[in-house]
Amino acid sequence: MNSTQHHRPLVLGIESSCDETGVGIVRGMQLLTNTVSSSMDEHVRFGGVIPEIASRAHLDAFVPTLREALAEAGVTLADIDAIAVTSGPGLAGALMVGVCAAKALAVATGKPLYAINHLVAHVGVGLLETDDGGRLAFAGGPRENPENPGTTRPANALPDNLGALLVSGGHTEILRIRNITGDVELLGSTIDDAAGEAYDKVARLLGLGYPGGPAIDKLARTGNAKAIRFPRGLSQPKYMGTAEEPGPHRYDWSFSGLKTAVARCVEQFEARGETVPVADIAAAFQEAVVDIITSKAVLACRENGITELLLGGGVAANSRLRQLTEQRCSAAGIRLTVPPLALCTDNGAMVAALGAQLVMAGIAPSGIGFAPDSSMPVTTVSA
Repeated sequence: MNSTQHHRPLVLGIESSCDETGVGIVRGMQLLTNTVSSSMDEHVRFGGVIPEIASRAHLDAFVPTLREALAEAGVTLADIDAIAVTSGPGLAGALMVGVCAAKALAVATGKPLYAINHLVAHVGVGLLETDDGGRLAFAGGPRENPENPGTTRPANALPDNLGALLVSGGHTEILRIRNITGDVELLGSTIDDAAGEAYDKVARLLGLGYPGGPAIDKLARTGNAKAIRFPRGLSQPKYMGTAEEPGPHRYDWSFSGLKTAVARCVEQFEARGETVPVADIAAAFQEAVVDIITSKAVLACRENGITELLLGGGVAANSRLRQLTEQRCSAAGIRLTVPPLALCTDNGAMVAALGAQLVMAGIAPSGIGFAPDSSMPVTTVSA
């Protein structure tokens, strides 16, 4: 790879961790294409993602999605400088399809291959440039480098004091990112269900169908969130502790008790022969989720010196989560950024973006000896 390519590498990103087959292509931090094929419709009648169906859908969709992405970007496989693929976390079978496809492409083309952490990629997407040369999320332009006074950091560097709140079907996590290519710290996470899972399960209880997130978000707007008070998990003093002596789950979440509380609430209305106030329950449930997510995320930011926060993951589409996160960040003096919706959900562009960061940082490729890791820890940026 020559120095020009190293400065603005052309990277192909492949994402197949759940039910989206994503192929994205970037040149440096410029987004050329973000092509996604979703198998969501095939899972609706089952009320959730069926791993075997998702894997087969990836097999069917990969080559057409790749061809579409290359055509849209106006490049060929021969032009690509490096390939990046999600190697975890995610569904084992679904990951296997993307990883095997990426390895086959790497062997066939002789291009270097990078195994990417799906969660860290959600943060990397914030570095992509828009058509007008600006950043999708983080302000561009060189900045003073505190580690070496008198020098500046490059324009594609992440802001200092950066955190990320990732809320999706499989993950709810608050991270501190000191260096996106090698220093990511997990501050807090869910100890049971992710927020997206809780939405799907509660939507099923309320007869709203799948996926539950959009259905509850829409219905909640017509309900009274104060009509019922649902529990906020892990918010009691024994879990929270204090800033000086943190409890065992100060920045963690739990949604399983909330889901049970909703089920009991529905049962009580039915046992009394009363109409279940579905809109009020949806609104009260949603308020309980976003209240505890945002309060703990802002607490983690304040106590860890985080002044810039990225909100990512599929549940970042939720209107109430966006609204309350913005309000609480603003009150705490934290700058919040939310990438465009198409880049919050799983996609190949975010994988390509993190891959390009690794190439530009001079980090060695993963080779083809790695295996997908369905429980890959967020602290491992690249395998």
